[in-house]
Amino acid sequence: MRYRKLGSSDLEVSEISLGSWLTFSGGIEQEQTQACTEAAFDAGINFFDTANVYGRGASETAWGDILSAHPRDSYILATKVMGQMSDDPAESGLSPAQIAKQIDASLSRLQTDYVDLYQAHRFDTSVPIEDTVEAFQKVVEQGKARYLGFSEWTPEQIQSAIDIAGPDLFVSSQPQYSMLWQAPEAEVFGLCAANGISQIVWSPLAQGVLTGKYRPGQDIPADSRFANDSMNMAKDLVLSEPVLEAVQRLVPIAEGAGMSLPTMALAWVLRRSELASAITGASRPEQVHANAAASGVELSADVLSSIDEALGDVPVRGPRLAPNAREGVLHRG
Repeated sequence: MRYRKLGSSDLEVSEISLGSWLTFSGGIEQEQTQACTEAAFDAGINFFDTANVYGRGASETAWGDILSAHPRDSYILATKVMGQMSDDPAESGLSPAQIAKQIDASLSRLQTDYVDLYQAHRFDTSVPIEDTVEAFQKVVEQGKARYLGFSEWTPEQIQSAIDIAGPDLFVSSQPQYSMLWQAPEAEVFGLCAANGISQIVWSPLAQGVLTGKYRPGQDIPADSRFANDSMNMAKDLVLSEPVLEAVQRLVPIAEGAGMSLPTMALAWVLRRSELASAITGASRPEQVHANAAASGVELSADVLSSIDEALGDVPVRGPRLAPNAREGVLHRG
């Protein structure tokens, strides 16, 4: 496993990290969650990413039980705040009151005194950005988080926060990014790089589509993520016949390069120096080890050119608003 510096922080994170969005929030059982987590440690993965809203605390609780058995300095832990945590609509967002409440709840579930990275899960356009920034800074001042990040903010929102608090406010950005979803390359990567902010990308395998197991014209495999009602809520982002046809065109390219399609897909995102880590999900330990094997794999110029040709105009390119994201910035007064 190779490691990269996370933005302007002093954290060195594994190029492949383990996430818990659809799997550990209820998609699989605790025994599988533990097996995948231990496999991550075995593979040299030191970066674990979750969020309070995953299963409304279920993912954090699961990892709290598992990770607390490991020395706290042996892993880098990230969580997020923004999503709705109960049936009460008020229990969501990035108001100072919510941030203060949710960090304490997250720490309790995670059974730790601090997280290494605390992230805004989306931008809250209903709260003055000054209030949100100050509330996050307070979390760091109190020692409850070491560093701050955000997920799926627009360039305007990123720049507004930097204008208020400087480029050292955030160390990470978490966008969707894969061969099939290249949108953040257009604007977000450059803006963040200029301000010392690394990318830690989600869905680098396009929720499993880039494993090649979903085939055009065929039924979804019964044992796959998209066949599971607990894990298929975002499949519309990446699942279509043209996409599946493009993915099948990638298979011989990977085989010709002597690697699996998932390895090639992960190596493709890691080719960008803007990335610190690719966040992968897993429901079985062998998937964790297979994903980890992509660390350090470099793709030749010929392979990269063949990938572009095979994908054609299928990938999402250019600025695109992320799911559950909104444009705009609210200021005080």
